[in-house]
Amino acid sequence: MLKKKFIRTSKWGIFPILVLLLGLALSANKKEEIEIPTNSKWSERMGLSIMLRNPEPWQLDFMKTPKWEYTQGLVLKSLEKLSDKSKDERFQNYVEEYADFMINEQGEIKTYEIRDFNIDRINPGKILFKLSKQTKKEKYELALKTLRNQLKWQPRTSEGAFWHKLRYPWQIWLDGLYMGSPFYAQYAKVYNEPEAFDDIAKQFILSEKHTKDEKTGLLYHGWDESHLQDWSNKTTGTSLNFWGRAMGWYTMALVDVLDYFPEDHPKRAEIINILNRTLSAVIQYQDKESGLWYQVLDKGNEEGNYLESSASCMFIYAIAKAVNKGYIDSKFKANAIAGFEGVLEEFIEVNESNGEVHIHNVCSVAGLGGDGNRSGTYEYYINEPKRSNDTKATGPFIQACLELDR
Repeated sequence: MLKKKFIRTSKWGIFPILVLLLGLALSANKKEEIEIPTNSKWSERMGLSIMLRNPEPWQLDFMKTPKWEYTQGLVLKSLEKLSDKSKDERFQNYVEEYADFMINEQGEIKTYEIRDFNIDRINPGKILFKLSKQTKKEKYELALKTLRNQLKWQPRTSEGAFWHKLRYPWQIWLDGLYMGSPFYAQYAKVYNEPEAFDDIAKQFILSEKHTKDEKTGLLYHGWDESHLQDWSNKTTGTSLNFWGRAMGWYTMALVDVLDYFPEDHPKRAEIINILNRTLSAVIQYQDKESGLWYQVLDKGNEEGNYLESSASCMFIYAIAKAVNKGYIDSKFKANAIAGFEGVLEEFIEVNESNGEVHIHNVCSVAGLGGDGNRSGTYEYYINEPKRSNDTKATGPFIQACLELDR
């Protein structure tokens, strides 16, 4: 448990000076005054808070300059869903503003480089399907085709699983399943590529095959086919630990890809089976007292581990949606509800003066290898920086709210 719980409302907030300075800095750039009614649903309150903190959508994820990034895609897709559910067009207008700014009339995407073969860069493309259909602007369809082209040439393991990035050779990361597969599946449905669903199913089957721990049922953060990386087990190729958010990405990928998977596809049942196995394992490691999940999932009692908000929100969303769609037993709805109440108790803070909603205790970032000493050890994961209002928590929080009608 956290040593000190965050209170749900406070007069000044947990970090008053920072919030005040940030508010003053952004106030001059506000295009319109945003009011956050405290009697609105949590989803709408968080959505409005995000827009209040980030007057320009490219500012999401603490950006100083515009970037086509998976984190923007995560939050903006959440706001698209929120707009659909709430019928409040402000959220969809905010989504469109980002896409319109980042994509020129030739369909070229600012800051995007296809030759990096970075699967993270696929994720923002999910917001373009609705925009392409609604606006009829050719530039969005051109951008969609560019991202699809990346997947055609994305480097793969010997069995056909996508590398996470060109600079991470022979590596599957669980994060990558969320970054690429739901986009891939929606594209296949919209543009009538039925053969692509075999490939999409293969991504999940191979990732489970190579990252699953038979004892716990949990999935390791990554797998290195070459067994050459410093972080990889020299016998199995897996990384060393079960990072909460990595499995969070994976569970969200499973429930989202099923939105587009044909009902009669022979591999659809296997995707649902993988979802059941994965969520069953995740639920076994849900903290009984708080309803939340730890940064390193299976080591809740070890020194330095902590309840982490982004993974918790991702799991709540995945469980609630899986129940709502009938993929898993309805009894598990109680786990999602317990988790959501835990998020409100442990992580959510509301500024009493303006109703702005904050979420705390988000692991800022974690990876394997590459730049820095990203060793994948327990000590590495628990010592990565934490911050508040990170996109990896705000987006899944909104989506969890929508599935729980909160």
